[in-house]
Amino acid sequence: MARNVRVLHCPPEAVFRVLEDGWLYPAWVVGATRMRDVDATWPEAGGRLHHSVGVWPALIDDQTASLEWNPPHRMVMQAKGCPIGEARVTIDVKPRGEGCVVRIQEHAHTGPAKLVPRPIADALLRWRNAETLHRLAYLAEGLGGSAEDSTADEQGTGAVDGDADPRGGDEA
Repeated sequence: MARNVRVLHCPPEAVFRVLEDGWLYPAWVVGATRMRDVDATWPEAGGRLHHSVGVWPALIDDQTASLEWNPPHRMVMQAKGCPIGEARVTIDVKPRGEGCVVRIQEHAHTGPAKLVPRPIADALLRWRNAETLHRLAYLAEGLGGSAEDSTADEQGTGAVDGDADPRGGDEA
């Protein structure tokens, strides 16, 4: 399972305001390029986002389902990535001082992506999710933090190899 951790200079509630707005999904999720629809029940469990991946004219229509919505602490999603399969994505957020620590974990759940050797798949997902957290930082810190305190322009992958736990363990 690929894990990335990033410290954001905003309250956890700002992160969840971004997650709650399904129309923002392509703004922070690497690979999603446009929104087609957002279920009225999003982000509650069972709600779905209808988005596309790819570049016109080679767009593939996909969807992401919310499996767990527990603001301002945790969200779990099942993301489809046709034709490569589905992934389970967990976002945990823990307050830290005036900001928060955000951890994203992702693993292939079904499909051909599950056949990729785990070290390779995890490395690719950590690379992708470092940028995902970078984008999430821009949005969440813009909503709930101070631009002068933003972490969004900091360099680095944001990837961690260990079991960093934003709920009270060893953060990166």
